[in-house]
Amino acid sequence: MKRMTLGRTGIDVSEFCLGSMTWGTQNSEAEAHEQIDHALGRGCDFIDTAEMYPVNPVSKETVGRTEEIIGTWNAKGRRDEVVIATKMSGDIAMVRDGRGINPADLKVALDGTLKRLQTDYVDLYQFHWPNRGSFHFRKVWNYDPSGHDAPAIRQHMADVMGALEEVQEAGKIRAFGLSNDSVWGTMGWMRAAESGGPRVASIQNEYSLMCRQYDTDLAEMAVHEDVTLLAFSPLACGILSGKYLDGAVPKGTRLDLTPGLGGRISARMDDAVRAYLGVAAKHGLDLVQMALAWTRTRPFPTIPIFGATTMAQLDTALGAADLELGNEVLNDIAEAHKAHPMPF
Repeated sequence: MKRMTLGRTGIDVSEFCLGSMTWGTQNSEAEAHEQIDHALGRGCDFIDTAEMYPVNPVSKETVGRTEEIIGTWNAKGRRDEVVIATKMSGDIAMVRDGRGINPADLKVALDGTLKRLQTDYVDLYQFHWPNRGSFHFRKVWNYDPSGHDAPAIRQHMADVMGALEEVQEAGKIRAFGLSNDSVWGTMGWMRAAESGGPRVASIQNEYSLMCRQYDTDLAEMAVHEDVTLLAFSPLACGILSGKYLDGAVPKGTRLDLTPGLGGRISARMDDAVRAYLGVAAKHGLDLVQMALAWTRTRPFPTIPIFGATTMAQLDTALGAADLELGNEVLNDIAEAHKAHPMPF
């Protein structure tokens, strides 16, 4: 598997990242450890998690469980074999009563994460979403800046950056990243870091053949500021496997556990999936592998984060790292996108 450098950090990671959000609900601890071992054997050493994981469903009772599962793997003496990214929750009620990102809670949250992960440091510490709200998760259709006070937001960023600088100097984090943020937000954090503190190395936003909100302003910022996109849901929560076509809801799948997939199920979804299935079939490809490999062809630095609930799914995803998409495939994908833009 090819290697990449995370932003300007000098941190070397695999070009694919193993997602962990099902570990502790849909996957057991033993299954999670098996996934880590298997991914490492295929050259994938980058793992993404979050303090609020697992999901499907998210619950107060399970907050932190995924980090604990990774921690028991680390306790086997193999911590140095992996690069771990995790996230501090934003204003979710079940974590710290929904107080969001702030300097005091950052230190408490990070110490909790380190304890659960059974490690002294996190390679990449990310903010799960900004305090001012996220314009992702289908909220892009109804942008609402009411309640935003730009000077107050900038001061908040400066205050939090001071706390980030402290934990970085203490050796508790190596790098800093964002998630579900915007160009304005990212550049605000960049400005805050100019006075001291870690520069934004990455942004973890949704990105797939079905969700290409990142392709314009965010992409330009990423190229010129060396910010790596960690593309979550590169298979559109399993939609690009084709398993949800014609209203199908296979038992135990994410759609079965989370009806509507956060607004991703739409009237135009099936037509878009069939278009991409047609491209894959035309070129003798597996759509899952094509969709994952496509993210690595983008003109901005991108690492897809994929999850798996079975070893077969994991093998398929890892196999995409060996797939090179030619110009004919990419042209057909572009035509399909023009015919079916933003289907959810």
